[in-house]
Amino acid sequence: MTAMPLVLMYHSVERYDSDPFRVTVSPGRFARQLGWLARRGLTGVSMRELLHRQAEGTARGLVGLTFDDGYDDFLGEVVPLLLRHRFTATVFVVSELLGGHNGWDAGGPRKRLMDADGVRRAASLGMEVGSHSAGHRSLAGLSEAELRHEVTASKATLEQVLGDEVSGFCYPYGHAGAREVSAVQAAGYGYACAIWRGPLTGRHLLPRTYVGDRDGGLRLSVKRARHRVRWGR
Repeated sequence: MTAMPLVLMYHSVERYDSDPFRVTVSPGRFARQLGWLARRGLTGVSMRELLHRQAEGTARGLVGLTFDDGYDDFLGEVVPLLLRHRFTATVFVVSELLGGHNGWDAGGPRKRLMDADGVRRAASLGMEVGSHSAGHRSLAGLSEAELRHEVTASKATLEQVLGDEVSGFCYPYGHAGAREVSAVQAAGYGYACAIWRGPLTGRHLLPRTYVGDRDGGLRLSVKRARHRVRWGR
């Protein structure tokens, strides 16, 4: 795969006082970011739809929207704004922490994660649910058995929750090499999202563009232009 679609990477959308890891976007800023896309004739879609339309050759004007970790604010803040624009998105959830909190972010704000009912509701509203592993551990430092568990158990659990296939994976922290990519492919995922581009970039290591609360129209324009220079899209 040589031409890479523009995929935006979000995490949490809610009001906040402190956010040392810059994973939170305020609702007002997020609304303006979606408006920026809409005014340029761009449509935000899930990864499932984006890749399907790319294979058909009809992905022009589409932008992938992804939300890592599966925070509860995805239902409360994100989905209503997406539906207002008739957009969709993919939310990557941590299967063994449904209904829990983001314990991996020590020192950051404590955020509640969607429970199983919330995951099912997101899917019922047209959003794609993907796996963000079983326990949000960096895959790069795991044993073969641990790696296999993180990618296969999470898929099985989420498919049981949803009663539907889960085809997308997202590498925690973006950490992925040849071993991790092979494990994700072997588990039966149709695609996987990373963060950065690299020598293994492809359908199972898709690069994404980070979006944060500081990204207004000018910064988004620069990020879009940078992506087009790198990938010709």
